[in-house]
Amino acid sequence: MSDAAIKFTDFGFKYKAQQEPTLYNINLEIKPGEKVLILGGSGSGKSTLVNCINGLIPFSYEGTITGSVTVNGRSTLESSIFELSKVVGTVLQDSDAQFVGLSVGEDIAFALENAMMPRPEMLPIVEQRAALVGMQDFIRAIPFELSGGQKQKVAIAGVYGNEVNILIFDEPLASLDPKMGQTAIELIDDICNKSGCIVIIIEHRLEDVLHRPVDRVILMAEGRIVADTTPDELLRSSLLAQHGIREPLYITAMKYAGCSLETTENLCDIETIQFSPTDTSKLKTFFQTETTPIEFDLGDPLVELVNVSYAYDREYVLEDVSFTVRKGERVAVVGKNGAGKSTTARLICGVGRPNKGSISICGKDAKNLSIKEIGESVAFVMQNPNEMLIKDIIKKEVELALEIRDTPTDEIIKRATAALTACRLYPMRNWPVDMVSYGQKKRITIASMLVLEPQVLILDEPTAGQDYRSYTDIMRFVEELNCEYGITIIFITHDMHLALEHTDRAIVFADGKLVADERVFSVLSNDDVIAKANLKQTSLYTLAKKIGLEPEAVIRHFIEHERAVRSRE
Repeated sequence: MSDAAIKFTDFGFKYKAQQEPTLYNINLEIKPGEKVLILGGSGSGKSTLVNCINGLIPFSYEGTITGSVTVNGRSTLESSIFELSKVVGTVLQDSDAQFVGLSVGEDIAFALENAMMPRPEMLPIVEQRAALVGMQDFIRAIPFELSGGQKQKVAIAGVYGNEVNILIFDEPLASLDPKMGQTAIELIDDICNKSGCIVIIIEHRLEDVLHRPVDRVILMAEGRIVADTTPDELLRSSLLAQHGIREPLYITAMKYAGCSLETTENLCDIETIQFSPTDTSKLKTFFQTETTPIEFDLGDPLVELVNVSYAYDREYVLEDVSFTVRKGERVAVVGKNGAGKSTTARLICGVGRPNKGSISICGKDAKNLSIKEIGESVAFVMQNPNEMLIKDIIKKEVELALEIRDTPTDEIIKRATAALTACRLYPMRNWPVDMVSYGQKKRITIASMLVLEPQVLILDEPTAGQDYRSYTDIMRFVEELNCEYGITIIFITHDMHLALEHTDRAIVFADGKLVADERVFSVLSNDDVIAKANLKQTSLYTLAKKIGLEPEAVIRHFIEHERAVRSRE
C-alpha cells in the first residue's frame, strides 16, 4: 500500500479544445512533508499537472482523462473542487486574482467564515496566521494597496488558513524584486518545515529556488516527466541544457574553469558547496586570466533628467533624480518594488510631468513636447503584451500607430514591412494575434513601436514569466535592435541575470531616490547598494568570497568572458 499523499498512475490529459494531449503517461508519487520543484519550459505541462492536483482539472477545465490521480488516497474524479480545496491550497502567480476580502484580515479569515466559525474563535487564528507570514501589522490594510511581496504573503496566509496539507506555489518569484523573491523562498521553506505540508513549487528560476533546499526536482518536457531526481544529480546532468533551463551562474563558471561537477559535494547549495583544492585552483586561474574589456562607443545624449522630482497627491515618489542615457547604450533600471522605476519611465514618455527639475528628449525640453511628439523618439513596451494589443491581425496591429497619425499608405507599408522583418514576424503578418505565443506577442508590441522609428526603446520586465529559451530569443532580438539598428535600450527589470548579461550599466532606485549609476559589475558587488535597493548578490558574489577573490573582479571577468563566448556563437 502506497503512503503517497499524491499519486499519478498512467495519467494523461487532453484539453477539450486541443487535438493532442498535454500530459502523457504520468507516473508520480509525492509523500507527506516533501518539498518538490516542478521545472520545465513554457508548454511543458507543469501547470496542467498541478491543476490535476488542486481540482481545476477536471472541474474547471474540461478534457479527456486517462489513468488516475489520487489525493490523500481518494480519486480526484470522486471528489469535488470544494473538497479538494480543503486539502490543497494554491498561491497564484497573480496575487490580485486571489483576493476576496476588503482587508488583509478579511482575506485571511475567508475560509474560517465559510466554515461558520464564531468570531471570538476566529480573530486569534487570523492574527496567528498573519504573524506566520509577517503581516500582523497589516491586518486592516487593503490588499490591493500592498507591495508585490506583501500581497504574496497575504495569499499564502489565506490558503494556509484552510489548514491544507498540500501547498502549491505557481511561479512565486515572477513579480517580486530580487530580495523579496529571496524572502519568499525563505518563507515557503519555513512553512514547509513548521507545518509538515507537501510543498510544490512551479518555477523556472532554478538558482533562486535553490536558495533553500528542495527534496526533489521534477523536470517536464512536452507533457512528460523526463527526470525525477535530486537537485545535485540534475545539476551534474546535461538535462538543463537539453531542455532550455538556465543553470545557476556559479555552475556555468565552474564549467568554464574546468571543474569536476561529479565530485563536488553540496553542488546545489552555493553557501555550503565543498570545492576540492584542485577545483579551487582552477577557479582562481580562470578568474585571474585576462579578458578583453568591453569597450563603448556612445553617441549623443538622448534622455537627460536633471534634479527631477515627482509627487502623487503631494507625496514625493521621486526626489532629485539626475541621469543621462546616450545613443547606443543598454541600461538596466533596477530597484525594489515601488522604488520609482516605472514612474521614471512614465515621466520620460511624457505620461506624467515632473513637479521639479527638467527632462530633455533628444536635446529638446520635454515640457514643450506633447506625448505624441515624445512618442516619435521614445517607445514604451509594457510588461504584459495583452495590455497593448488592440487589433486582431498582426499586420494591422503594427500599422495602427501610423494610421492614427494619418501617415500616407505607401509609407505605412514601407515602415510596417521593415518593423515586421526586424522582429521576424513578416511571414506571419496576416495571422490572428491570438494564434501566436506570449513571446511572439511581445515581439508584436515591439514591432508596433518600431514603426515610429524611435531612438529609445523602454522595455518593462521583458523577460518576466518566460522560460530560458523564450528569454534567450527575446534578448538576442533586443541586442540585434541595439547593435544593427542603433536603438538605445532601457530595461526596467527585477532580473539580475538580464542586467548582468545584457546591459552595460545599472541605474539603481530605492525609495524614490537614485542610489547608484554605475557599471553592472560594480552595482552587483556593492553591499550598500544591494541592501538599499532590495537587490541580492548573485551566486558569483558568493563564489568569489568562497575562493578568496574580490567579487567585483569575478563578476566583471564572468561578464566579459560570457560576451566573448556569445560573440563566437
